[in-house]
Amino acid sequence: MSLLKSTEAKVLSCIQNELWSRFVTLPNQDRIWTLTLTNKTAHKPLEQAPKKTPLVMVHGFGGGVGLWIRNLDALSHSRPVYAFDLLGFGRSSRPPFPTDAALAEEQFVNSMEQWRESVGLENMILLGHSLGGYLATSYAIQHPSRVSHLILVDPWGFPEHPQPGVETPAGQGPEVVKRPPLPRWVKAVASVVSLFNPLAVIRAAGPWGPGLVNRLRPDFKRKFEDLFDDDTMTEYIYHCNAQTPSGEVGFRAMSESLGWAKRPMLQRVHLLPPSMPLTMLYGSRSWVDSASGDKVAQIRVQTATRTVMIDDASHHVYADQPMEFNRVVKNICNDVD
Repeated sequence: MSLLKSTEAKVLSCIQNELWSRFVTLPNQDRIWTLTLTNKTAHKPLEQAPKKTPLVMVHGFGGGVGLWIRNLDALSHSRPVYAFDLLGFGRSSRPPFPTDAALAEEQFVNSMEQWRESVGLENMILLGHSLGGYLATSYAIQHPSRVSHLILVDPWGFPEHPQPGVETPAGQGPEVVKRPPLPRWVKAVASVVSLFNPLAVIRAAGPWGPGLVNRLRPDFKRKFEDLFDDDTMTEYIYHCNAQTPSGEVGFRAMSESLGWAKRPMLQRVHLLPPSMPLTMLYGSRSWVDSASGDKVAQIRVQTATRTVMIDDASHHVYADQPMEFNRVVKNICNDVD
């Protein structure tokens, strides 16, 4: 954990705006590692400055707050931005998780609501990537009055697992963009997820773990190579995931296999209030199927729901095309207030 702390500090040293990083303690004494960013050039007296709805960013499986390094400064230019390590990931507490899918999801969502109460946010623009998008949707269903706009970035866990032997007749499927095959790292994790916790292979590698991450995820180094000319980002990912398994236990409980959720969100997205705006961002080169976004729009017909495709971006849209991602998210936020 000390190595994670020092590696994360190197990542966050790139931030130009005012940064407040601390642990937020929940009522049950779990701690959530939290970043708050504000624009240091905008020093108006509080009574003069119009209050802007804060943006809250929720990372995906195996991630942490450091992965938003290309986005935090730009998005905090005109409003406060909060990012936190999900319970069981990064530097947050790593409690036991139940093996039941619904109970594991509830533990994640309850920690998010307790975090909001502890921080003192009345409402927020809630953005979630991958697993974070799934949990953000579940949170918005249960606490709709707290979410001004829901932004889902390549969200995991929406489609239903296709039944064996059932094929979609040619030309009748909603898929209009041919998705690339699952990347090698996804297949590697999937090969052990049914027998072990998903990240066991990284911990089992011991001192070879950082090199394994580099081999499985060479894309991470490339995504951030203009910020770091060494292995800083892959080391950050390694140290995030070499800790005691916790959040990944919850994820395993929620998963049938890596690509499918036991409780698909498409079955519940109709529970979002029709008045809640929803934007779904997908990378054009991602392995996540953007057809789910079209299905959500069909389910939420006559509501403020839209899908945005980011060109030349893979699953980590925010890192592949940060300028376009930041532009789209800022425009969404500006529509809120």
